[in-house]
Amino acid sequence: MKLRSIIVEDEETSRQILKNYLGKYCPNVEVLGEASNVEEALVLIRNTTLDLVFLDVEMPYGNAFDLLDKVGDIDFETVFVTAYNHYAIDALNAHASYYLMKPISIDDLIKAVDYVTEIKIKEEALQDQVLVPKTMSVNGKITIPQQNGFEVLETAQILYCKADDNYTEIFLDNNKKKLVSKTLKYFEDALSESGFARVHKSYLVNVNEVIKYVKGKGGSVVLSNGKEIMVSASKKSNLLSYFK
Repeated sequence: MKLRSIIVEDEETSRQILKNYLGKYCPNVEVLGEASNVEEALVLIRNTTLDLVFLDVEMPYGNAFDLLDKVGDIDFETVFVTAYNHYAIDALNAHASYYLMKPISIDDLIKAVDYVTEIKIKEEALQDQVLVPKTMSVNGKITIPQQNGFEVLETAQILYCKADDNYTEIFLDNNKKKLVSKTLKYFEDALSESGFARVHKSYLVNVNEVIKYVKGKGGSVVLSNGKEIMVSASKKSNLLSYFK
Protein backbone atom coordinates (compact mmCIF):
# COMPACT_ATOMS: atom_id res chain seq x y z
CA MET A 1 0.00 0.00 0.00
CA LYS A 2 1.29 3.46 -0.95
CA LEU A 3 1.59 6.04 1.83
CA ARG A 4 1.29 9.64 0.66
CA SER A 5 3.58 11.67 2.89
CA ILE A 6 5.39 14.93 3.49
CA ILE A 7 8.53 15.73 5.50
CA VAL A 8 8.43 18.69 7.86
CA GLU A 9 11.97 19.51 8.97
CA ASP A 10 13.85 22.81 9.13
CA GLU A 11 17.28 21.34 8.33
CA GLU A 12 17.76 20.64 4.63
CA THR A 13 20.40 17.97 5.27
CA SER A 14 18.08 16.10 7.64
CA ARG A 15 15.24 16.28 5.10
CA GLN A 16 17.47 14.84 2.41
CA ILE A 17 18.75 12.02 4.63
CA LEU A 18 15.21 11.00 5.61
CA LYS A 19 14.02 11.23 2.02
CA ASN A 20 16.92 9.04 0.84
CA TYR A 21 16.26 6.47 3.58
CA LEU A 22 12.59 6.32 2.64
CA GLY A 23 13.39 5.87 -1.04
CA LYS A 24 15.84 3.07 -0.35
CA TYR A 25 14.26 1.19 2.58
CA CYS A 26 10.55 2.16 2.51
CA PRO A 27 9.50 2.09 -1.15
CA ASN A 28 5.79 2.27 -0.33
CA VAL A 29 6.25 5.80 1.03
CA GLU A 30 5.66 8.50 -1.59
CA VAL A 31 7.08 11.86 -0.51
CA LEU A 32 4.80 14.51 -2.03
CA GLY A 33 6.44 17.55 -0.52
CA GLU A 34 8.78 19.08 2.01
CA ALA A 35 8.41 21.97 4.44
CA SER A 36 10.96 23.79 6.59
CA ASN A 37 8.60 25.56 8.99
CA VAL A 38 5.06 25.53 10.39
CA GLU A 39 3.53 27.86 7.80
CA GLU A 40 4.93 25.93 4.83
CA ALA A 41 3.75 22.68 6.40
CA LEU A 42 0.28 24.07 7.00
CA VAL A 43 -0.09 24.98 3.31
CA LEU A 44 1.04 21.49 2.24
CA ILE A 45 -1.27 19.72 4.67
CA ARG A 46 -4.30 21.78 3.68
CA ASN A 47 -3.71 21.23 -0.03
CA THR A 48 -2.59 17.60 -0.10
CA THR A 49 -4.33 14.33 0.70
CA LEU A 50 -1.95 12.65 3.12
CA ASP A 51 -1.53 9.37 4.95
CA LEU A 52 1.60 10.21 6.90
CA VAL A 53 3.57 13.26 8.08
CA PHE A 54 7.16 13.01 9.27
CA LEU A 55 7.36 15.85 11.74
CA ASP A 56 10.35 17.48 13.40
CA VAL A 57 9.53 19.01 16.78
CA GLU A 58 11.71 22.12 16.85
CA MET A 59 11.26 24.51 13.93
CA PRO A 60 11.44 28.26 13.32
CA TYR A 61 8.29 30.25 14.19
CA GLY A 62 6.65 27.41 16.11
CA ASN A 63 6.96 23.70 16.75
CA ALA A 64 5.23 20.44 15.84
CA PHE A 65 2.54 20.87 18.47
CA ASP A 66 1.72 24.39 17.23
CA LEU A 67 1.33 22.92 13.75
CA LEU A 68 -1.03 20.15 14.87
CA ASP A 69 -3.12 22.67 16.82
CA LYS A 70 -3.49 24.82 13.71
CA VAL A 71 -4.43 21.82 11.57
CA GLY A 72 -7.15 20.81 14.00
CA ASP A 73 -8.84 17.48 13.27
CA ILE A 74 -6.63 15.34 11.08
CA ASP A 75 -6.91 12.02 9.27
CA PHE A 76 -3.23 11.26 8.75
CA GLU A 77 -0.68 9.54 10.97
CA THR A 78 2.28 11.40 12.42
CA VAL A 79 5.80 10.17 13.02
CA PHE A 80 7.80 12.56 15.20
CA VAL A 81 11.48 12.92 14.33
CA THR A 82 13.62 14.75 16.87
CA ALA A 83 16.97 14.90 18.60
CA TYR A 84 15.29 15.52 21.97
CA ASN A 85 13.83 12.64 23.96
CA HIS A 86 12.00 14.88 26.45
CA TYR A 87 9.22 15.43 23.91
CA ALA A 88 8.12 11.78 24.06
CA ILE A 89 5.20 12.37 26.45
CA ASP A 90 3.99 15.40 24.48
CA ALA A 91 4.18 13.35 21.28
CA LEU A 92 2.13 10.60 22.89
CA ASN A 93 -0.48 13.12 23.99
CA ALA A 94 -0.55 14.48 20.43
CA HIS A 95 -1.37 10.92 19.24
CA ALA A 96 1.86 10.34 17.38
CA SER A 97 2.07 6.92 15.73
CA TYR A 98 5.80 6.67 16.29
CA TYR A 99 8.68 8.63 17.82
CA LEU A 100 12.05 8.52 16.06
CA MET A 101 15.26 9.84 17.56
CA LYS A 102 17.99 11.50 15.50
CA PRO A 103 20.22 10.22 14.09
CA ILE A 104 17.53 8.05 12.56
CA SER A 105 17.91 4.30 12.88
CA ILE A 106 16.99 2.58 9.62
CA ASP A 107 15.46 -0.33 11.54
CA ASP A 108 13.30 2.03 13.60
CA LEU A 109 12.24 3.93 10.48
CA ILE A 110 11.15 0.68 8.81
CA LYS A 111 9.21 -0.29 11.96
CA ALA A 112 7.47 3.10 11.99
CA VAL A 113 6.45 2.85 8.33
CA ASP A 114 5.32 -0.76 8.75
CA TYR A 115 3.19 0.23 11.74
CA VAL A 116 1.49 3.07 9.86
CA THR A 117 1.00 0.84 6.80
CA GLU A 118 -0.73 -1.77 8.95
CA ILE A 119 -3.05 0.85 10.42
CA LYS A 120 -3.98 2.27 7.02
CA ILE A 121 -4.69 -1.18 5.55
CA LYS A 122 -7.02 -1.97 8.45
CA GLU A 123 -8.72 1.43 8.25
CA GLU A 124 -9.39 1.01 4.53
CA ALA A 125 -10.80 -2.46 5.09
CA LEU A 126 -13.22 -1.04 7.67
CA GLN A 127 -14.18 2.06 5.71
CA ASP A 128 -17.96 2.50 5.49
CA GLN A 129 -18.61 -0.90 7.05
CA VAL A 130 -20.71 -1.82 10.02
CA LEU A 131 -18.16 -3.05 12.52
CA VAL A 132 -18.44 -6.73 13.38
CA PRO A 133 -15.98 -7.92 16.03
CA LYS A 134 -14.12 -11.15 15.41
CA THR A 135 -14.62 -11.97 19.06
CA MET A 136 -18.07 -13.01 20.24
CA SER A 137 -19.51 -11.55 23.41
CA VAL A 138 -18.46 -13.82 26.24
CA ASN A 139 -21.17 -14.40 28.82
CA GLY A 140 -18.61 -14.54 31.62
CA LYS A 141 -18.52 -12.92 35.01
CA ILE A 142 -16.11 -10.79 36.97
CA THR A 143 -16.04 -9.97 40.66
CA ILE A 144 -15.40 -6.46 41.88
CA PRO A 145 -14.43 -5.75 45.49
CA GLN A 146 -16.66 -3.77 47.82
CA GLN A 147 -16.26 -2.66 51.43
CA ASN A 148 -18.54 -5.41 52.69
CA GLY A 149 -17.49 -8.16 50.24
CA PHE A 150 -17.73 -8.29 46.47
CA GLU A 151 -20.21 -7.92 43.62
CA VAL A 152 -20.48 -10.16 40.56
CA LEU A 153 -20.93 -8.50 37.15
CA GLU A 154 -21.67 -10.03 33.79
CA THR A 155 -18.80 -8.98 31.52
CA ALA A 156 -21.28 -8.48 28.67
CA GLN A 157 -22.91 -5.70 30.72
CA ILE A 158 -19.72 -3.65 30.77
CA LEU A 159 -19.47 -1.00 28.04
CA TYR A 160 -16.13 0.49 29.02
CA CYS A 161 -13.80 1.16 31.93
CA LYS A 162 -12.14 4.47 32.69
CA ALA A 163 -9.02 5.05 34.79
CA ASP A 164 -9.33 7.35 37.80
CA ASP A 165 -5.86 7.36 39.41
CA ASN A 166 -5.67 4.06 41.32
CA TYR A 167 -9.40 3.52 40.90
CA THR A 168 -11.44 2.43 37.88
CA GLU A 169 -14.91 3.58 36.84
CA ILE A 170 -16.90 0.76 35.22
CA PHE A 171 -19.72 1.95 32.93
CA LEU A 172 -22.58 -0.52 32.41
CA ASP A 173 -25.25 -0.91 29.74
CA ASN A 174 -28.01 0.11 32.18
CA ASN A 175 -26.54 3.64 32.48
CA LYS A 176 -25.06 2.81 35.87
CA LYS A 177 -21.41 2.93 36.86
CA LYS A 178 -19.26 1.40 39.57
CA LEU A 179 -16.15 2.89 41.18
CA VAL A 180 -13.67 0.16 42.09
CA SER A 181 -10.42 0.38 44.04
CA LYS A 182 -8.44 -1.40 41.33
CA THR A 183 -6.27 0.04 38.54
CA LEU A 184 -7.28 -0.05 34.90
CA LYS A 185 -4.35 -2.40 34.26
CA TYR A 186 -5.98 -4.89 36.65
CA PHE A 187 -9.17 -4.91 34.56
CA GLU A 188 -7.20 -4.99 31.30
CA ASP A 189 -5.61 -8.24 32.46
CA ALA A 190 -8.81 -9.65 33.97
CA LEU A 191 -10.89 -8.97 30.84
CA SER A 192 -8.27 -9.77 28.19
CA GLU A 193 -10.03 -13.01 27.21
CA SER A 194 -13.50 -11.43 27.19
CA GLY A 195 -13.20 -9.13 24.18
CA PHE A 196 -11.94 -5.96 25.87
CA ALA A 197 -9.28 -3.74 24.29
CA ARG A 198 -7.17 -0.96 25.78
CA VAL A 199 -7.64 1.97 23.40
CA HIS A 200 -6.06 4.71 25.49
CA LYS A 201 -4.06 5.07 28.68
CA SER A 202 -7.36 5.94 30.38
CA TYR A 203 -9.86 3.67 28.60
CA LEU A 204 -10.64 -0.02 28.17
CA VAL A 205 -13.59 -0.82 25.89
CA ASN A 206 -15.81 -3.81 25.21
CA VAL A 207 -15.20 -4.33 21.48
CA ASN A 208 -18.62 -5.97 21.11
CA GLU A 209 -20.14 -2.59 21.97
CA VAL A 210 -18.15 -0.66 19.34
CA ILE A 211 -20.44 0.38 16.49
CA LYS A 212 -18.26 2.87 14.62
CA TYR A 213 -14.63 3.84 14.08
CA VAL A 214 -13.91 7.48 13.24
CA LYS A 215 -10.69 8.46 11.54
CA GLY A 216 -9.19 11.68 12.82
CA LYS A 217 -6.61 13.03 15.23
CA GLY A 218 -5.65 9.65 16.59
CA GLY A 219 -9.04 8.21 15.69
CA SER A 220 -11.95 7.38 17.97
CA VAL A 221 -14.59 4.73 18.53
CA VAL A 222 -18.31 5.18 19.13
CA LEU A 223 -19.99 2.75 21.51
CA SER A 224 -23.57 1.48 21.44
CA ASN A 225 -24.64 4.10 23.99
CA GLY A 226 -23.28 6.93 21.81
CA LYS A 227 -20.14 7.50 23.89
CA GLU A 228 -17.17 8.49 21.71
CA ILE A 229 -13.72 7.57 23.04
CA MET A 230 -10.38 8.75 21.67
CA VAL A 231 -8.00 6.04 20.45
CA SER A 232 -4.28 6.50 21.09
CA ALA A 233 -2.12 6.01 18.02
CA SER A 234 -0.09 3.37 19.85
CA LYS A 235 -3.27 1.37 20.56
CA LYS A 236 -4.95 1.77 17.19
CA SER A 237 -3.49 -1.24 15.39
CA ASN A 238 -4.41 -3.59 18.25
CA LEU A 239 -7.98 -2.27 18.35
CA LEU A 240 -8.51 -2.60 14.60
CA SER A 241 -7.28 -6.19 14.69
CA TYR A 242 -10.47 -7.13 16.56
CA PHE A 243 -12.62 -6.38 13.51
CA LYS A 244 -13.14 -8.16 10.19
